[in-house]
Amino acid sequence: MAKTPTAAAAAPKTGGIHAPIQPSEDLAAIVGNDRLPRSEVIKKVWDYIKANNLQNPENKREIVADEKLKKIFGKDKVTMFEMNKHLAGHMKA
Repeated sequence: MAKTPTAAAAAPKTGGIHAPIQPSEDLAAIVGNDRLPRSEVIKKVWDYIKANNLQNPENKREIVADEKLKKIFGKDKVTMFEMNKHLAGHMKA
């Protein structure tokens, strides 16, 4: 017998990583100025990194910042694990 979705399961996700945030001016230069869920901001940053070939070819976990990303990261290189920490400072609930 198939289960029918509950109201909670059918409701749109709006908390945590799904909560809409306002990107800072520096982050908006990459992801746009619209309020977006954190998950979408992170996806758009990765799309930007890949489109601009900003991963170190010898160590794909390392991101080599261009001028736009330097404003967010505050340095020339970060690991993919450090990236979210730097992004958090550029997102307002």
